[in-house]
Amino acid sequence: MFGIAPLILLPAVALDLLLGDPRWLPHPVVGIGRLVSALEKPLRRLIRNQRLAGVLLLICVVGTTVLLAFLLLKGAAALHASLGAALAAVLAWTCLAARSLQRESGLVADRLVAGDLEGARHYLSRIVGRDTADLDEAEIWRALVETVAENTSDGIIAPLFYLLIGGPVLGLAYKAVNTLDSMVGYKNERYLEFGWASARFDDLANWLPARLTGFLMVVAAPIVGLSAGKSFKMMIRDGSNHSSPNSGIPEAAASGALGIRLGGMNRYFGQPVEKPTIGDPLRELSRESYQGVIRLMYGSMALLLVMWGVVIAVRYL
Repeated sequence: MFGIAPLILLPAVALDLLLGDPRWLPHPVVGIGRLVSALEKPLRRLIRNQRLAGVLLLICVVGTTVLLAFLLLKGAAALHASLGAALAAVLAWTCLAARSLQRESGLVADRLVAGDLEGARHYLSRIVGRDTADLDEAEIWRALVETVAENTSDGIIAPLFYLLIGGPVLGLAYKAVNTLDSMVGYKNERYLEFGWASARFDDLANWLPARLTGFLMVVAAPIVGLSAGKSFKMMIRDGSNHSSPNSGIPEAAASGALGIRLGGMNRYFGQPVEKPTIGDPLRELSRESYQGVIRLMYGSMALLLVMWGVVIAVRYL
């Protein structure tokens, strides 16, 4: 376990914190998304059983991602060890999303603080799946906290976890699964059967990282000025109050740490969806809630890196 080299992971983390995802840099997730789009129609047409077609989509996309990453790394290392290490660090960097999550969510927060509700709704629509056109200020703050909490697991802790145990190849395999779920894992008429395998495999891939994220949030909470006791209480009490078997864990841990209530009414494609509530409304949703969940995000990430560093230190003592 924890097999990635520090000289690969640490530059990757530093690049993510400094640069995020630069628009000028070709990103593997874009390529993965194009592969999913290219395969969907032919698989649907050739295979009548849509669930089986979706299974083959999952195998093809994840398999292709793993094979290409492996061959690229092997080829670069064969040319020169330093080139192989540099490419590994860059690929690991593309798996992480802390800076991008802060930057994209920050655009929404900045618009709200400036009193630009329409601008906040616009920027929010780029990072959440719910309808945003009619959301008021409190609902936008709630959406921000929910997406940062959930993506602390999906976009930071989970890929970091897979990088730690399997390097860039496993990290990119996780990103492929996550991308598949985001593109075809919907519970609607079009994707209920075709996206079944991708959605279920994403649930499986995120099961342990989501619970690790909850644990990290609880431990990190007092370090960043929040409540560990309430975070743990809500994670245990309300962690299952979500349609996803995983998303509720970090959301509940964050809600307890912040003293806020998440969940409730959302709209998707014009249809109202009432979700179970998570947490107690001890405080109003506000800019402070958003700033708190950002601190919790970075605290959880730092804590996992410290744990990894301790393991590395013990190994080499």
